[in-house]
Amino acid sequence: MSATAQPATPPVAEAPYFRWLQLAMGVVCMAMIANLQYGWTLFVDPIDAKFHWGRAAIQLAFTLFVVTETWLVPIEAWFVDKYGPSIVITFGGVMITIAWVMNSYADSLVLLYIAAIIGGIGAGSVYGTCVGNALKWFPDRRGLAAGATAAGFGAGAAITVVPIANMIAASGYQSAFFSFGIGQGVIVFILAFFLRKPSRAMPAKKKQLNLPQTKIDFTPPQVLRSPIFWVMYLVFVMVAAGGLMAAAQIAPIAHDFKIANEPVGLLGFQMAALTFAISLDRIFDGFGRPFFGWVSDNIGREHTMFIAFATAALMLLTLSTYGHVPIVFVLSTAVYFGVFGEIYSLFPATSGDTFGVKYATTNNGMLYTAKGTASLLVPIASIVAAKYGWQAVFVIAVALNATAALLALFVIKPMRRAFILGHEATTDATARDVRAA
Repeated sequence: MSATAQPATPPVAEAPYFRWLQLAMGVVCMAMIANLQYGWTLFVDPIDAKFHWGRAAIQLAFTLFVVTETWLVPIEAWFVDKYGPSIVITFGGVMITIAWVMNSYADSLVLLYIAAIIGGIGAGSVYGTCVGNALKWFPDRRGLAAGATAAGFGAGAAITVVPIANMIAASGYQSAFFSFGIGQGVIVFILAFFLRKPSRAMPAKKKQLNLPQTKIDFTPPQVLRSPIFWVMYLVFVMVAAGGLMAAAQIAPIAHDFKIANEPVGLLGFQMAALTFAISLDRIFDGFGRPFFGWVSDNIGREHTMFIAFATAALMLLTLSTYGHVPIVFVLSTAVYFGVFGEIYSLFPATSGDTFGVKYATTNNGMLYTAKGTASLLVPIASIVAAKYGWQAVFVIAVALNATAALLALFVIKPMRRAFILGHEATTDATARDVRAA
């Protein structure tokens, strides 16, 4: 496998604060697309109440959204690497607006599915671009930068969950789709004009990191031929499956447990269990992404994965056993999402560490398609729940997370180090042969 060594270039000439400004704008853009995924659960039952299509049929729209949001990211990322982030973000802003406006008028499953596909294309354009841009601006703090950017997506829905729920109750779900769709899209469209990629390569400060980082930039075809990529992909799918199921089904789960409208008081706040859970889930999810990214910058990616995945398995087990208790439902889902969201900071950071900076947007985009693969299990979860109950779904998710925790520590860790050291040794030997000749 041939690879290109990173040029030893000095930091870009932009002012030191400029990359933090780029990071902040990326976070805001991510917050504006968060409701396309995390606000969806609020619309499922109202849509079903109006058209009686059934939850499984409606949730297929969610799957189509996630599949197109993720599987097309490598293509969108190629445009980012070639033309820069601004044009791709602009396109994404237009598409997410069209999608939610279509949702407000959709009177058939076909229209709902088409809107989901359009929304997925738009969300993927924004998501892949913002995360990839963060990796390029912050090679010295990949975990933190990717985590902060992903936090916008994880926590972005937190401040709008209650307004959306209130608008659905007062004016109907169609008004919520229309109003929030336009508002979110306009903000993304405006910020797109100010997003930039580094004018030159940002060198990683390896001596400040307790992490293995490659000195080689691997091209996307080279990455796809690497076994370590596919092991990381498998673990990503295993963990993402449970989180996507929970995000899409939390409202139906709460209704089936008959606790959705039960009042829950916590730290001076009181609201219905479902609304409280969704709000707290978004806050914990958003906080967990940069937090675990920062932790991984200090103790390593795989050790952080093990802690997070094992905790997720424990919380899902708690939900399956005691989820019918409102306060347990609220707190266990909050902790679960707090440790689930870290996959969207740890895997991009791990990808950048393993495969280099030059093609970081495209390489991470390929890994991110694992989320789309995992989304295929969401409708299956509805079918399993209908036949065997939600406990069966939770048990499967527990097994997947527990297995992923062990794979991270005992498979990914040694494989990734062998991959990095092996290719660097080969490159160094080739360079010595060239000099000797």
